[in-house]
Amino acid sequence: MDRGGNQRRTQVSDVELGIAVSLAQQGDEEAFARAYRLVHPGLLGYLRGLVGDDAEDVASDAWLEIARDLRRFRGDGAGFRGWTATIARNRALDHLRKQKRRPRMSLIEQDVLELPGRADTVETVFESMSTQWALGQLAELPPDQAEAVLLRVVVGLDGPSTARVLGKRPGAVRTAAYRGLKRLAEQLTSGSRAENAAPAASGTLRDET
Repeated sequence: MDRGGNQRRTQVSDVELGIAVSLAQQGDEEAFARAYRLVHPGLLGYLRGLVGDDAEDVASDAWLEIARDLRRFRGDGAGFRGWTATIARNRALDHLRKQKRRPRMSLIEQDVLELPGRADTVETVFESMSTQWALGQLAELPPDQAEAVLLRVVVGLDGPSTARVLGKRPGAVRTAAYRGLKRLAEQLTSGSRAENAAPAASGTLRDET
Protein backbone atom coordinates (compact mmCIF):
# COMPACT_ATOMS: atom_id res chain seq x y z
CA MET A 1 0.00 0.00 0.00
CA ASP A 2 1.29 3.45 -0.91
CA ARG A 3 0.61 5.14 2.41
CA GLY A 4 2.49 8.29 1.43
CA GLY A 5 0.49 8.57 -1.79
CA ASN A 6 -2.83 8.27 0.03
CA GLN A 7 -1.79 10.88 2.55
CA ARG A 8 -0.75 13.29 -0.19
CA ARG A 9 -4.09 12.84 -1.97
CA THR A 10 -5.94 13.57 1.25
CA GLN A 11 -3.86 16.68 1.86
CA VAL A 12 -4.47 17.89 -1.70
CA SER A 13 -8.21 17.30 -1.27
CA ASP A 14 -8.24 19.32 1.96
CA VAL A 15 -6.32 22.16 0.29
CA GLU A 16 -8.84 22.20 -2.57
CA LEU A 17 -11.67 22.13 -0.05
CA GLY A 18 -10.19 25.00 1.93
CA ILE A 19 -9.95 27.15 -1.19
CA ALA A 20 -13.50 26.30 -2.20
CA VAL A 21 -14.86 27.16 1.24
CA SER A 22 -13.01 30.47 1.30
CA LEU A 23 -14.48 31.45 -2.08
CA ALA A 24 -17.92 30.22 -1.07
CA GLN A 25 -17.83 32.48 1.97
CA GLN A 26 -17.40 35.36 -0.45
CA GLY A 27 -20.57 34.37 -2.30
CA ASP A 28 -19.14 32.11 -5.02
CA GLU A 29 -21.93 29.59 -5.68
CA GLU A 30 -19.76 27.34 -7.88
CA ALA A 31 -17.19 27.13 -5.08
CA PHE A 32 -19.91 26.11 -2.63
CA ALA A 33 -21.02 23.39 -5.04
CA ARG A 34 -17.41 22.17 -5.24
CA ALA A 35 -17.15 22.06 -1.44
CA TYR A 36 -20.42 20.15 -1.33
CA ARG A 37 -19.14 17.55 -3.80
CA LEU A 38 -15.98 17.05 -1.76
CA VAL A 39 -17.73 16.65 1.59
CA HIS A 40 -21.20 15.25 0.94
CA PRO A 41 -20.39 11.59 0.07
CA GLY A 42 -18.55 11.01 3.34
CA LEU A 43 -21.11 12.97 5.32
CA LEU A 44 -23.96 10.97 3.84
CA GLY A 45 -22.20 7.70 4.60
CA TYR A 46 -21.72 8.78 8.21
CA LEU A 47 -25.40 9.71 8.51
CA ARG A 48 -26.47 6.40 7.01
CA GLY A 49 -24.60 4.76 9.86
CA LEU A 50 -26.61 6.81 12.36
CA VAL A 51 -30.11 7.10 10.94
CA GLY A 52 -30.25 4.55 8.12
CA ASP A 53 -32.74 5.30 5.36
CA ASP A 54 -33.45 8.76 6.77
CA ALA A 55 -29.92 9.93 5.96
CA GLU A 56 -30.88 11.92 2.86
CA ASP A 57 -33.44 13.99 4.78
CA VAL A 58 -31.06 14.61 7.68
CA ALA A 59 -28.27 15.55 5.27
CA SER A 60 -30.55 18.08 3.59
CA ASP A 61 -31.29 19.70 6.95
CA ALA A 62 -27.59 19.72 7.78
CA TRP A 63 -26.63 21.39 4.50
CA LEU A 64 -29.27 24.07 5.01
CA GLU A 65 -27.62 24.90 8.35
CA ILE A 66 -24.15 24.71 6.82
CA ALA A 67 -25.12 27.14 4.05
CA ARG A 68 -26.81 29.48 6.53
CA ASP A 69 -23.84 29.63 8.92
CA LEU A 70 -21.04 29.33 6.35
CA ARG A 71 -19.73 32.87 6.88
CA ARG A 72 -19.25 32.12 10.58
CA PHE A 73 -16.91 29.20 9.90
CA ARG A 74 -13.22 29.79 10.57
CA GLY A 75 -10.65 27.21 9.56
CA ASP A 76 -9.10 25.19 6.75
CA GLY A 77 -10.39 22.30 4.64
CA ALA A 78 -9.82 19.69 7.33
CA GLY A 79 -11.54 21.94 9.84
CA PHE A 80 -14.51 22.32 7.52
CA ARG A 81 -14.93 18.53 7.40
CA GLY A 82 -15.07 18.45 11.18
CA TRP A 83 -17.45 21.40 11.37
CA THR A 84 -19.88 19.88 8.90
CA ALA A 85 -19.69 16.49 10.63
CA THR A 86 -20.61 18.16 13.94
CA ILE A 87 -23.63 19.84 12.36
CA ALA A 88 -24.69 16.60 10.68
CA ARG A 89 -24.35 14.66 13.91
CA ASN A 90 -26.45 17.21 15.83
CA ARG A 91 -29.17 17.02 13.18
CA ALA A 92 -29.05 13.22 13.33
CA LEU A 93 -29.39 13.20 17.12
CA ASP A 94 -32.32 15.65 16.87
CA HIS A 95 -33.93 13.32 14.37
CA LEU A 96 -33.38 10.29 16.60
CA ARG A 97 -34.84 12.08 19.60
CA LYS A 98 -37.95 12.88 17.59
CA GLN A 99 -38.14 9.24 16.54
CA LYS A 100 -37.45 8.20 20.15
CA ARG A 101 -34.80 5.70 19.19
CA ARG A 102 -31.10 5.36 19.83
CA PRO A 103 -28.40 5.82 17.18
CA ARG A 104 -27.90 2.63 15.23
CA MET A 105 -25.30 1.49 12.75
CA SER A 106 -26.81 0.50 9.43
CA LEU A 107 -25.38 -0.65 6.12
CA ILE A 108 -23.34 2.03 4.41
CA GLU A 109 -23.32 2.54 0.66
CA GLN A 110 -20.50 0.58 -0.94
CA ASP A 111 -18.99 3.56 -2.77
CA VAL A 112 -18.64 5.53 0.47
CA LEU A 113 -16.17 3.09 2.01
CA GLU A 114 -14.09 3.26 -1.16
CA LEU A 115 -13.39 6.98 -0.74
CA PRO A 116 -9.74 7.90 0.01
CA GLY A 117 -9.13 7.92 3.75
CA ARG A 118 -6.43 8.96 6.17
CA ALA A 119 -3.21 6.98 5.75
CA ASP A 120 -3.14 5.34 9.17
CA THR A 121 -4.09 2.13 10.93
CA VAL A 122 -7.77 2.71 10.19
CA GLU A 123 -7.19 2.77 6.45
CA THR A 124 -4.79 -0.15 6.60
CA VAL A 125 -7.40 -2.39 8.22
CA PHE A 126 -10.14 -1.41 5.81
CA GLU A 127 -7.97 -1.92 2.75
CA SER A 128 -7.51 -5.56 3.81
CA MET A 129 -11.25 -6.16 3.96
CA SER A 130 -13.79 -6.77 1.25
CA THR A 131 -16.27 -3.88 1.14
CA GLN A 132 -19.35 -6.02 1.59
CA TRP A 133 -17.83 -7.79 4.59
CA ALA A 134 -16.93 -4.45 6.17
CA LEU A 135 -20.44 -3.10 5.66
CA GLY A 136 -21.97 -5.97 7.57
CA GLN A 137 -19.41 -5.98 10.36
CA LEU A 138 -19.62 -2.24 11.03
CA ALA A 139 -23.28 -2.67 11.86
CA GLU A 140 -22.32 -5.16 14.60
CA LEU A 141 -19.88 -2.90 16.44
CA PRO A 142 -20.92 -1.04 19.61
CA PRO A 143 -22.20 2.43 18.61
CA ASP A 144 -19.27 4.36 20.08
CA GLN A 145 -16.73 2.19 18.27
CA ALA A 146 -18.61 2.21 14.98
CA GLU A 147 -19.08 5.98 15.04
CA ALA A 148 -15.42 6.59 15.76
CA VAL A 149 -14.42 4.34 12.86
CA LEU A 150 -16.97 6.00 10.56
CA LEU A 151 -15.67 9.48 11.31
CA ARG A 152 -12.09 8.39 10.76
CA VAL A 153 -12.63 6.33 7.59
CA VAL A 154 -15.74 7.65 5.87
CA VAL A 155 -15.63 11.36 6.76
CA GLY A 156 -11.82 11.43 6.81
CA LEU A 157 -11.26 13.17 10.14
CA ASP A 158 -8.11 12.89 12.22
CA GLY A 159 -8.17 11.81 15.87
CA PRO A 160 -8.53 15.25 17.53
CA SER A 161 -11.24 16.31 15.06
CA THR A 162 -13.15 13.09 15.68
CA ALA A 163 -12.98 13.74 19.43
CA ARG A 164 -14.36 17.25 18.98
CA VAL A 165 -17.27 16.02 16.88
CA LEU A 166 -18.17 13.38 19.46
CA GLY A 167 -17.59 15.70 22.40
CA LYS A 168 -15.22 13.22 24.02
CA ARG A 169 -11.62 13.17 25.14
CA PRO A 170 -9.14 12.24 22.39
CA GLY A 171 -7.93 9.31 24.46
CA ALA A 172 -11.45 7.89 24.74
CA VAL A 173 -11.97 8.22 20.99
CA ARG A 174 -8.63 6.57 20.24
CA THR A 175 -9.61 3.69 22.51
CA ALA A 176 -13.01 3.29 20.85
CA ALA A 177 -11.49 3.34 17.36
CA TYR A 178 -8.75 0.92 18.39
CA ARG A 179 -11.20 -1.53 19.92
CA GLY A 180 -13.47 -1.34 16.90
CA LEU A 181 -10.60 -1.92 14.50
CA LYS A 182 -9.21 -4.74 16.62
CA ARG A 183 -12.58 -6.46 16.61
CA LEU A 184 -12.91 -6.03 12.84
CA ALA A 185 -9.39 -7.35 12.28
CA GLU A 186 -10.03 -10.38 14.52
CA GLN A 187 -13.25 -11.16 12.70
CA LEU A 188 -11.49 -10.79 9.37
CA THR A 189 -8.77 -13.21 10.47
CA SER A 190 -11.22 -15.77 11.82
CA GLY A 191 -13.29 -15.51 8.65
CA SER A 192 -10.24 -16.15 6.48
CA ARG A 193 -9.30 -19.20 8.54
CA ALA A 194 -12.82 -20.59 8.18
CA GLU A 195 -12.72 -20.13 4.42
CA ASN A 196 -9.35 -21.87 4.17
CA ALA A 197 -10.53 -24.76 6.32
CA ALA A 198 -13.71 -25.34 4.32
CA PRO A 199 -12.09 -26.81 1.17
CA ALA A 200 -9.92 -29.15 3.21
CA ALA A 201 -12.91 -30.42 5.15
CA SER A 202 -14.98 -30.96 2.03
CA GLY A 203 -12.08 -32.77 0.39
CA THR A 204 -11.84 -35.16 3.31
CA LEU A 205 -15.52 -35.95 3.05
CA ARG A 206 -15.15 -36.70 -0.64
CA ASP A 207 -12.25 -39.07 0.04
CA GLU A 208 -14.29 -40.97 2.57
CA THR A 209 -17.29 -41.53 0.31
